[in-house]
Amino acid sequence: MSKPSSRSTLYRLIEAGQLAHKALLMPLVERGLEPGDDAVLFILGRAGVTEQQLSVELGASEEALERRIARLIDRELVSRQAVGPELEAGLALTERGERIKAVLAGNWEELENALLGELGKKERKGLDKVLKRFVELLRL
Repeated sequence: MSKPSSRSTLYRLIEAGQLAHKALLMPLVERGLEPGDDAVLFILGRAGVTEQQLSVELGASEEALERRIARLIDRELVSRQAVGPELEAGLALTERGERIKAVLAGNWEELENALLGELGKKERKGLDKVLKRFVELLRL
């Protein structure tokens, strides 16, 4: 077994992950948002959802999301409104929320392109498959 080295692939993967995490947090912090707010904005950006649907998708209890949702409503990023075909009470992005979500998505896309920009479609799929398998192994 080789000893840990700053030249190893695993070390570089960890370093890249930490730096990417920081880069994704920066636009959140600049806008007074907290880690995890982006996940809420991205989910609500696809379509309005009920609080129950949001909690299921995020894997968090509705009670755990109450403070976050209240803060996002106070910041005028999210509003309560009827959603879905049955017009259930739910949550949706405001225009301001849509704009901030677009900025965050653009930042994500830039980082993704920096990582994968030189790879062809087949190489991207291969890397995705390897990383997915690696994550699954680590979760065991």
